[in-house]
Amino acid sequence: MISPEGKQLGVLPTATAISLALEVGLELVEVAPAARPPVCRIMDFGKYVYEESKKTSHAKVTASKIKEIELTPRIEQHDFETKIRHAEEFLSHGSKVKLRLKFRGREMARTELGFDVIRRAIADLEGMGHPDSEPRLIGRNINMMITPLPENKRKPKYYHPHHHEAAAEDDEPRAHAKKAESAHAEDSANEAASAQPAPAAGADE
Repeated sequence: MISPEGKQLGVLPTATAISLALEVGLELVEVAPAARPPVCRIMDFGKYVYEESKKTSHAKVTASKIKEIELTPRIEQHDFETKIRHAEEFLSHGSKVKLRLKFRGREMARTELGFDVIRRAIADLEGMGHPDSEPRLIGRNINMMITPLPENKRKPKYYHPHHHEAAAEDDEPRAHAKKAESAHAEDSANEAASAQPAPAAGADE
């Protein structure tokens, strides 16, 4: 039996435990049914359910805000920069980024190559986020979590959102130009067809 303050009250008969809970206007809740004897606690059950639902909701939101970037020990520079640009984009939106580098086959004999790649990634991302811990090898993977910096301190190295917006704006007039060209070609074809002389009456006879 555990009191509302978390103090152990010892082993009590069920009827006594229920009476104690009713005396303070709370419920007797079984919190460890598999224990022998079972463990019960006096608590506000409605409040307990509400707090548990908040924890679950927070865990789901946190999980949805973690983005993963996968790297390889022998990644080429262009691919590496593309991955870092994606990581910077995620960090710019406030999401945490998990860097994962996986060793395959004989790559495990040169794990220092993987650590070099991870350290390069951390260095390139220092303007957007900071690592939560030192990189460590667990099994065949090096995992590293990057937390975004405050918004006013972020300085991306590869990701430039304004460039993407400008490119999108450039594509829009091009699309209109293509539509205009297509419409002009269709009008020209219709004019050519209407300009052809009509077949003489009785020509099929």
